[in-house]
Amino acid sequence: MSSKTKKLTESAMLIAVAIVLELVSKSFIPELPFGGQITLVSMLPIVLISYRHGVKWGLLCGVAYAFIEMALGAHTVIAAFQPGYFGDGVMLVNALLMCLLDYLVAFTVLGLGGIFRNKIQNPGISLMCGSLVALGLRYLAHFCSGYILFSGYAEWFFTQDGFPAWGASLVANLSPNALGAVYSLIYNGFYMIPEIIITAIVAFLLAKVPKIVVKVN
Repeated sequence: MSSKTKKLTESAMLIAVAIVLELVSKSFIPELPFGGQITLVSMLPIVLISYRHGVKWGLLCGVAYAFIEMALGAHTVIAAFQPGYFGDGVMLVNALLMCLLDYLVAFTVLGLGGIFRNKIQNPGISLMCGSLVALGLRYLAHFCSGYILFSGYAEWFFTQDGFPAWGASLVANLSPNALGAVYSLIYNGFYMIPEIIITAIVAFLLAKVPKIVVKVN
């Protein structure tokens, strides 16, 4: 088997592992009301592709993974193009922007997970730092999407029944723009911050298996 075929096969298998980890997660970990979920380190396989084969290949695999994620989230994507999802009427620009930020950008940036492969010699630290950067950028993509497209939910979010009293204080003291930013930061942080921490820890531990962190090229 040629090296190119091996790379394609390995990458396809790791992408498949990422999908399986996500689907298993969905079977027992509840999703948040407006999307987003903590998973069983489902993004780590994409980070590992980038570490083993380099950032350019990692980004290419990240794009492929992004389109698969879009297919898995077809119900949300289709709903975004229907009347009423973003308010009155079909807001095509908003729907396309959501697809771009919440899918294409958010999952493609996981391909940057190998950014430290040749800069930090310790494999565990390198893979852990790469995971922090890659998932941190995904968090940023979702934050931008939430702020641009969904900040209108901010006041409702912070004042719904059962929310801590500081939510109402934020509504009273922040401008609409600032409130929208805080809303997106907190909402997306509910699932992205635990995911980032867990993935970084598992990445560090996984790197203790020498064959897993071999740099193929």
